[in-house]
Amino acid sequence: MKLFCVGCGPGDPELLTVKAVNIIEAAEVIFAPTARDGKPSIALSVVERHLKKSARTVSLVFPMTKERESLRDYWKRNALEIADAVRSDKKVVYLTVGDPALYSTWIYIHRELVCNHEDIEIEIVPGVASMFAFAAQAKMSLAEGDETVAIIPACYDLNRIKKVANCCDTLIFLKDGRYFDRVIEMLSEAGFGDDSAIAIAQDVSVEGEILKMNKLSDMVGTKGPTEKYFSIMVAKKKNHDRK
Repeated sequence: MKLFCVGCGPGDPELLTVKAVNIIEAAEVIFAPTARDGKPSIALSVVERHLKKSARTVSLVFPMTKERESLRDYWKRNALEIADAVRSDKKVVYLTVGDPALYSTWIYIHRELVCNHEDIEIEIVPGVASMFAFAAQAKMSLAEGDETVAIIPACYDLNRIKKVANCCDTLIFLKDGRYFDRVIEMLSEAGFGDDSAIAIAQDVSVEGEILKMNKLSDMVGTKGPTEKYFSIMVAKKKNHDRK
């Protein structure tokens, strides 16, 4: 009894790996996360062209809340539904946007399965993370030589930025562009120079993509280009491409 978790990449179907496509095309039951009932699953839309006509698709709700107790109930129910499908001797796949190991709903499902459904064998198929698709679109490096990198969720405690900024050369902010204006202000306060490179994007690799690059001094005090959840910002102390 085996479950496949497949990373679907940032949204462009052409960024699916060959292994991901092979597994998805053979799947009989496909589970995919959604934020609420009735809302289309982004992960499911990425793989749509590869689904068998006979495949059954199931959207599992993972609400956008920070209330851990409420979330645990969803994790347990969703893990049980997935485990039951695997035990029915079907070829079952769980989809997740990006890579399963990075800020993914899969992390919580995996934990539940390992703890409470030990009979389920698991194989995880990596996907292209949004930060790498972003770097490719922006044609910028995320790290060079001895540079250090930090990945920070922008929708949590931003007071950590100053501490992290002191010891890292590149800061990558994921989740929720609504906070990016404040992040930019804090970077300036934390000692990032006026010439530090700032790149911001939303909807990386899909229709509606927005990408903006500038110096920190040109971004402070201006309204950012995105307020969407699926946004990314990269701040680099060393602007190697400065002319």
